[in-house]
Amino acid sequence: QRRVRGHIDTKNMAFTIKEVSALGKPEYRVFFFKDGSPISPFHDIPLWVDKAQSIANMVVEIPLGTRPKLEISKDIAFNPIKQDVKKGNLRYVHDPYPFNYGAFPQTWESPYIVDHRTNAKGDNDPLDVCEISGIPRKTGEVIPVKILGAWAMIDEGETDWKILAIDASDPLAQKFNSAEDIPKALVDQVFTFLRDYKIPDGNPPNQFAFNGELKNRDFALEITNEINQQWQQLIKGETENKIISLANVTGPNHVSPQEAEATVCKFFQ
Repeated sequence: QRRVRGHIDTKNMAFTIKEVSALGKPEYRVFFFKDGSPISPFHDIPLWVDKAQSIANMVVEIPLGTRPKLEISKDIAFNPIKQDVKKGNLRYVHDPYPFNYGAFPQTWESPYIVDHRTNAKGDNDPLDVCEISGIPRKTGEVIPVKILGAWAMIDEGETDWKILAIDASDPLAQKFNSAEDIPKALVDQVFTFLRDYKIPDGNPPNQFAFNGELKNRDFALEITNEINQQWQQLIKGETENKIISLANVTGPNHVSPQEAEATVCKFFQ
């Protein structure tokens, strides 16, 4: 992307979505397209928008103020967003998300690597992002965000990093450059939700490394780069992989747009 008068120009990204069924149905899916052809939000959307400015692409899964637990699917070709299922039921969190929640494309927390900071393996998911502009986004939007910090959640014995970021087009993004620039009340609101959102379902609070400390931007960038390297090993077939569909149109072992269309079309019949 090129910068225009200090702002990020995202027009050339041209990502669109198409939905299968409707939210709240088990077969609900959100597929991604670029220039009319199917792509994977996991593998085909570039991670970085402006690495020098700490700005990355965020795929919005769960909009601010909503409860359905939506996520990029791992095992379905081209990785559409779907609603999580637990014990046979579509999953909803008890309290609405107080921020936009999503993931960084081209990242993967490897379940085969023990993180030396947490002494726990990765959770086999893309890197999670909490976006704090306060502007509700839509599921499937791809927005440039400025990386500010990171928490190390330990979820069922697995490392589950949470990156704190803000929409790069938000005026506050000019003032927020790292974790210490964010008002404490806002940091506390995000952390409290992440720690406690499973409690109403009868679960204990989520655990965090570093005593729940929000680490700074440099630390968060280090994590993001490492998790991107782990994804690169995944997409190149250089690591074990038991579940994740690697179907893509831009990277190693990619398929043609025609093959991608044939695969995705089946979901819309």
